[in-house]
Amino acid sequence: MARIVRAELTLVDLKPMTQRTDAIQSFVSQETPILTLTDDDGCAGTGYTYTIGSGGSAIVALMRDHLLPRVIGMDTETLEANWRSLLFGMHALAVGPVSSLALAAIDIAFWDLRCVRTGTPLYRAIGGAHDRMPVYTTEGGWLHLSAEQLVDDAVRMRERGFRGAKLKIGKPHHTEDRDRLRAVRAAVGETFQLMVDANQALRLDDAERRGRALADLDLAWIEEPLAADDIGGHARLAAVCPVPIAIGESLYSVSQFKDYLHAGACSVVQVDVARIGGITPWLKVAHLAEAYNVPVAPHFLMELHVALACGVPNGQWVEHIPQLETITCTQLEVRDGYAYPSSSPGNGVAWDWDAIRARQSISPIVVS
Repeated sequence: MARIVRAELTLVDLKPMTQRTDAIQSFVSQETPILTLTDDDGCAGTGYTYTIGSGGSAIVALMRDHLLPRVIGMDTETLEANWRSLLFGMHALAVGPVSSLALAAIDIAFWDLRCVRTGTPLYRAIGGAHDRMPVYTTEGGWLHLSAEQLVDDAVRMRERGFRGAKLKIGKPHHTEDRDRLRAVRAAVGETFQLMVDANQALRLDDAERRGRALADLDLAWIEEPLAADDIGGHARLAAVCPVPIAIGESLYSVSQFKDYLHAGACSVVQVDVARIGGITPWLKVAHLAEAYNVPVAPHFLMELHVALACGVPNGQWVEHIPQLETITCTQLEVRDGYAYPSSSPGNGVAWDWDAIRARQSISPIVVS
């Protein structure tokens, strides 16, 4: 039985490679806490989490002061018990983004360590349901881009083999969104999947109107049309909207997904492994969605989500948004419109530690 004897935490601030704007915000940076856990056999596993511009110091402080001291001495095999112990050790702070994001880095590191110890790729360790996953791009669909820019990028991605593209909506009038999307649809044809994302910016009446206005474009989904905590509104919208409803990137517990699925308030689940609190709860959400015959198309973090989506039967898509290139040694493998999980032991992320050390914004924190 191996136990954790050392935890090392650092923080890297990654700037987007392109301007990213949606209906409510701009993505200005990705604060990325990176955690390595080492056991008494000398095996190590690494996990990470992220923000989109603020809060990284709060996540680091929570881990440094409260969570990592509890991790020392934990059994490397009792992942479920470890996760529950850490959650209830800060129960007054849960459920919420800071606590979930902090938990995620630890849980991902535990899973990486387990897979390294057993010599197993993550996607096989959790089930190995698929060996590849269709991939769509988001990077060329931001709200500030012109219709011509949207068309150019979508056509270019289709020619590269991508199977779909996600475009942001939320212009002042629904006809602006409609006209931009019609231009893209006309350029890429009917077989190229288009998704849209409102980033919680719409009211119910506006979402209903936009759903009707976009109905003839055969969209794969409309993502986060309403505020994420408005389950009732999403249920009412799902009952009348001709476009499937996707939710999940702004939910932080298994129970929140349970309420959405029970209410019939979504048709696609986009559970984010960092925001849900790690791989352990991510799998619970994925299997819960499977019980409701609902697919999983995870939000962001493509380097981890390719393994997770491939691991479960109802994995549907991987979202392609490059972000880790400057601090990793290998990139996500994409061929002929499919993303492929790593066959190496662990979670599939090959870190460039020299690049991380050159970019870290805090001195490494060591707990032992």
